Parts: sequence; structure tokens; C-alpha cells
Amino acid sequence: MKNVQEKFVQPRNGWIMLVLSILGFAAGIILPIIFTESLGWKPGWYWLITVSVVSFIALFGLMVINPNESKVLTFFGKYVGTVVDNGFFMINPFMVRKTVSLRARNLNGEPIKVNDKMGNPIMIGVVLVWRVKDTFRACFAVDNYEKFVDVQSEAAVRSLAGSYPYDNLEDENADITLRSGGEEVNNLLEESLSERLNIAGIEIIEARISYLAYAPEIASAMLQRQQATAIVAARHKIVEGAVSMVEMALQQLSEKEIIDLDEEKKAAMVSNLMVVLTSDRAASPVINTGSLYQ
Repeated sequence: MKNVQEKFVQPRNGWIMLVLSILGFAAGIILPIIFTESLGWKPGWYWLITVSVVSFIALFGLMVINPNESKVLTFFGKYVGTVVDNGFFMINPFMVRKTVSLRARNLNGEPIKVNDKMGNPIMIGVVLVWRVKDTFRACFAVDNYEKFVDVQSEAAVRSLAGSYPYDNLEDENADITLRSGGEEVNNLLEESLSERLNIAGIEIIEARISYLAYAPEIASAMLQRQQATAIVAARHKIVEGAVSMVEMALQQLSEKEIIDLDEEKKAAMVSNLMVVLTSDRAASPVINTGSLYQ
């Protein structure tokens, strides 16, 4: 059974067999009545009854296949083939048929709690578009291919989340993070799912992270940390700009010989400018109406 692969079969036209079955069923009922009344009952007409019974049983072999749908056929436990052509067909009525949809399906997974590479609990959810590519594997390689997709998609998400950090706050050298990885992370997720679901004959059309956030118990702390990091970065830029402005002011005052300041007054001027430029609030100047040294 391991070497058996998916194969496609073309059954007989169902309309022709439907007409023949109806005619045979009718003949098996009507003809014995006619000939019994006119000629008397004869044992030779038992075959007409047999024809009617066979015709009736043959009606159970009729089947309809809709577009993007298939029928997997087995005969007393043996795989016969798969019918993928849509239409009305006739098969052996003793064959067991299983309907397998070939349409693309969506799996919108609920966000699950996992730990990222740094051990932080996060909530992550994915949306998956998949379809059955190999009907033989889908029916006989796994017990329930739909349940198999659900379980393996969750396993792939957990594996992906544990391989990368949520962001680079704790791991500054991380080239890929779940938050900023974008298409690269999604491609890795697709590859992982394709490897896991290949045994079930499932094709992954698209896989995307649909939800990503810190777990509720640490969300507040991580938000404060992100805010602190943003404040530090902003302060760094402010101080860098303030130093540049003070340096430019002293340089222009010296070049244009507007005023000659000694080291003490330069230090006082630098101190006042830095306070004004780096303050969170608008400065309220105090005007000195006396001399420069008072």
C-alpha cells in the first residue's frame, strides 16, 4: 500500500446507464405479467426478474460530481482511483465512494499563547489558505486530513514563534523578528507548513500571521518598556541637536565679534541654552536689566 499513488479514472456516462437501468427494471416487471396472462407462466421468464433486480441495484452506482470536487473509489478495501471530472457518471454499485473537495479553504486560527525565542509569552494567530492536492494521501495517509491541518498549523506556529524574538528590544542583534519580519516570516511559515502537510497531500497556497501581540499579563510592562525606549531615543536626539545649536551659537558670536565672553560666561550661556533647548516645557525667560555681570 505504501507504493500506491493517486490515479485518475474515467467512469462510464451516467445518462446512458440510467436509461438502460430503467428499461431493464421496467422490462423485468412488465414482460412477465404480459406473457403470463397470454401464454401462461413459464420458468424461463425468471431471468427477466433477475434483470429487474440487477437494474435496480445498478441505480445505486449513479453519482454526480460537481466542479472542483472529486470521488475517491475503493472496491472491498482496494483503492481503484479518483474521479475528478465533473458530471453524471455510472460506477460499480459495490464501490465505496468518498467525496473530497478540491476547493481552496480558509483556516482562520484563533490566537494562541506561546513563548518567543526570549521566553516572553505572546499571542499569535495565523490565517491559512489550503487545498487538497493528492486525494489518495488525504484519504489514506492520515486519519482525518482536516483535523490534521488544524493540529499541524498550530504546531508550525509554535515552532516559528519559539525560533524568533517578538522584537529586538532584548535581542538587538536579531536580523529577523516576528514583529518586523514581514514577508520573510510568512515565507518561513509557508515552508514549515508545506513540509508538515505534505504527507497528507495538502498544498499550502498562502500563510500569513494575522494577529501578534504580547500576552495580557506582560502587555502593560512591555508597553512601558517600549515607551521608555522611545523616550530615551528622543532625548538622545534632543541633546544631540541642543549641543549642535549651542556650538553654532558660540561659533557665530565669536566669528562676528558680537560679544567677547570669558570662560565663566560661556559656561553660564551653555548651561542656560541647554536648559532651554532640552526642557519638556516652554522656557519662561528672566530678563536681566542690569549689567552682564550682575
